[in-house]
Amino acid sequence: MSSFSYEVVDQSGKAKKGSIDADNREKALLQLKSEGYIPLKLEEQSLLTKDITFDIGGKPKARDYSVFCRQFVSMTQAGVTLIDALNMLGEQTDNKKLAKAIKAIQTSVEKGESLTNSMKEQIFLPSLLCSMVEAGEASGSLDIALERMATHFEKDAKVKALVKKAAIYPIIVCCVAVAVVVIMLTTVIPSFTAMFEDMDMELPAITKAVMAMSDFMVSRWYVVIIGIVAFVALAKWFKKTAFGELLLAKIGLKIPLFGELTVKTASARFARTTSTLLAAGISLVDAVDITANIMDNKVIKNALKACREEIIQGVPLSAPLQQCGVFPPMVYHMTRIGEESGDLEGLLEKLADYYEEEVEMATQSMMAALEPMIIILLAGIVGTLVGAVMAPMAQMYSGLDNI
Repeated sequence: MSSFSYEVVDQSGKAKKGSIDADNREKALLQLKSEGYIPLKLEEQSLLTKDITFDIGGKPKARDYSVFCRQFVSMTQAGVTLIDALNMLGEQTDNKKLAKAIKAIQTSVEKGESLTNSMKEQIFLPSLLCSMVEAGEASGSLDIALERMATHFEKDAKVKALVKKAAIYPIIVCCVAVAVVVIMLTTVIPSFTAMFEDMDMELPAITKAVMAMSDFMVSRWYVVIIGIVAFVALAKWFKKTAFGELLLAKIGLKIPLFGELTVKTASARFARTTSTLLAAGISLVDAVDITANIMDNKVIKNALKACREEIIQGVPLSAPLQQCGVFPPMVYHMTRIGEESGDLEGLLEKLADYYEEEVEMATQSMMAALEPMIIILLAGIVGTLVGAVMAPMAQMYSGLDNI
């Protein structure tokens, strides 16, 4: 993710400067426009021009926003004024970046700005949260809106934690496997090289291959490092391109085990977010648009954007959900029932509960399937290297027995 310096003008004509993090310039521009700003200048920051910050914790997470919403509601319900509540929240929020934003919001509110406009000035704040606060202020039910957002962020944090839990074990094991292979090729195998050279015998092909790999790692290690760095840089560049992002999104939906988890996670997030927005009185068109923007997978995001266009033309949401072919049948069937019964918000909330449980079960099933597969893979790699070392010895002992 890159950082961009920007100069914008808000809807009141007020100039504003700052920085924003985004995958590429197009996304940064889109994010600024979605917040109601008119971009005047947008440049990617270099090492010399990049803003230097000492914030601890980085970008706020869903858990930080959940705590913020819960505490905000508790304070306002206890009779604390809006400005005092923001002041206390700014002092006790752990995440430094969020605390700084809360202080800026407090200053803006003290100058007479609405809470919604003050929050929108902090571009890194989720558009979902800003939209809910705007709806809450308009309807006079800010406490209810923030309470729902707190629940939403808690559920979202739980789902994200489950997905991370499913990914962390394979990553750790793969790192261990790479470390074991590197140590064996650079330390263990070379110790046998001299012995093998003294043997007046034809070495097995597997032994020759492993020895060649070992020699290359020892003598040309810098080539390996350069290759890895180049591959990572190329992969990051490719991921930022429109074609690369779309291709990786399609692959992500097709990968065994992980693809199913991705779809279920997206279904839970779609149902929970859309239900939360509808409950706040936000229109279905805007709710689907906001939900699409928070989706990580490009294919799913494009599918929801297409659904929004269909809704504008008067088509029920369930129809394009079914036609896009991305979501499971349960999603569009429950959506259709909600539309027919007039309780789309309630049905989507139940759908979110169902898929959040499905994500948890899918995570456990995937972990149970991956553990033996990874252990077998690791054993196969190490076994191949050990076999390459032992094969000449076994061949030599076999020759001695035949004498």
